[in-house]
Amino acid sequence: MRPVRLRRAAALAAAAFSIVGLVACSTTTGGGSSAGGDAPQELAVAVWTPIENLDPHGASGMDNGTQVAAKAIFSPLVRTSGKGKFDGVLAESWEADDDATEWTFKLRDGVKFSDGTPVTAADVVASFERVLELKGAMASNYAGHKAEEGDAGTVVITSKDPDPALLGKLITFYVTPKAHLNDGWTKPVGSGPFVVQQFTPGQSLVLAPNPGYWGGKPALNRLELRSIGEMAARMTALKTGEVAMTWAVPDDQLPGLKSNPDLVVEKDSGSGVITMWMNGSVKGLKEAAVRRALWQAVDFPTIIKSLFPETGSVADSVVTPSVLGYAQQTPVKYDPAAAKKALDDAGWDYGQTIRMQFSQPQFQQFADAVASDLAKVGVKAEPTQKEPAVFLQDLLALKWDLNIQQLGTAGFDAATNLGRLYTCAAKRTGYCNPDLDKVLAQAGSTSDNAKRQELYGQANKIIWDDAVGMYPMFVRNAFVRNKSVRGLVIPPDLTPDFSTVKIGNGGS
Repeated sequence: MRPVRLRRAAALAAAAFSIVGLVACSTTTGGGSSAGGDAPQELAVAVWTPIENLDPHGASGMDNGTQVAAKAIFSPLVRTSGKGKFDGVLAESWEADDDATEWTFKLRDGVKFSDGTPVTAADVVASFERVLELKGAMASNYAGHKAEEGDAGTVVITSKDPDPALLGKLITFYVTPKAHLNDGWTKPVGSGPFVVQQFTPGQSLVLAPNPGYWGGKPALNRLELRSIGEMAARMTALKTGEVAMTWAVPDDQLPGLKSNPDLVVEKDSGSGVITMWMNGSVKGLKEAAVRRALWQAVDFPTIIKSLFPETGSVADSVVTPSVLGYAQQTPVKYDPAAAKKALDDAGWDYGQTIRMQFSQPQFQQFADAVASDLAKVGVKAEPTQKEPAVFLQDLLALKWDLNIQQLGTAGFDAATNLGRLYTCAAKRTGYCNPDLDKVLAQAGSTSDNAKRQELYGQANKIIWDDAVGMYPMFVRNAFVRNKSVRGLVIPPDLTPDFSTVKIGNGGS
């Protein structure tokens, strides 16, 4: 690929990144590599977030399960390679004008969808327009943006205000064929390394190599992504060789896995934050003093030390240090007496029950510990695990009081986290602050990286001080694999790229 040309505004869009390259080895499906000869090129992976939908543009487009599937089936314009750099995928090169209101992407020649039709600028534009029309999870990233076909195989994305963070936003934007946008999403057509053989939502996605993949046909002849949410079942499948890899493994499982000579445990550099939004639109939670008192009532350092001794650390920001916009805050000190007094002063209704919702089973113990600490100051809380589809529906409808999830920052730029989720228009948390909106708008429209960092730092402080949520923990995800999967690289966005994987006999 020829070097990408970037003008000043494009260069300013690069944020601080962290990357961990996991050159991993794993076993074949069903108990290991064959003795002698070539190992079967088949791999089964247990995904920790169920894959419920293959539509990369809609309401579940930013769900981890959908993103893992999308990377295998579709192609984005660009991807991050870490350390403030971006690589072209469908886009061979790009450039921005001086104020970053117009970005021009030159498409790579010769790329085809899995049905043999060429990828064109019209497909990119149609996909972009569909994201906006569906008003899904990522649509707010592109508010005020427009995509049009340019000259000689180019796509031009314009915005009303400068958008120096556009590259980071585009790493989760996948291009689909214009001709198949309404075909349904059980066997979608894409230009990624794999094609769908069979899909059972919430259970299994079976993929085969795309022989026409522009990056070269993958070595794997069969890739199965199995949705195994129950932790004991996932660990059993891993230990018996039924699956060869999984990630987001809880700390209490790591000692036993590390002692298994057939398995390798590795951790990423940490880009996630356990985020516990408190619905600012419901009774009792509208006042910042109340939300902060509830945060103060939970002994997060002890919970983290007990449940996450290897993968968790006390957070001091809404986003991690690897993100442009990180600004260190003072951790909220555990003080149940002060919390109780603040709640009394605010007239807290101790007959009220806080509805705590979460989707992933690994949050059960965490949620129970939070509820236990809240009970010590007389606050009732009821943790409820919901099926992913119900969780997402209720999340968007604000049918919860306290919402627990792990949030990362796509592109490692706060524009895709703070700028997307905390505006009044986003309607994600029940919290609306015109002053915060003003700061976020300024941060999202300047090309000066130092100024953007300053403004996102101000936004970070407002969110933290107003306790829009509790932000207790930075997370490092544990990846566990068998020793014979080779060439697997976990990129900064934490959605594995299986196109480079090859199953080999013996260890790594």
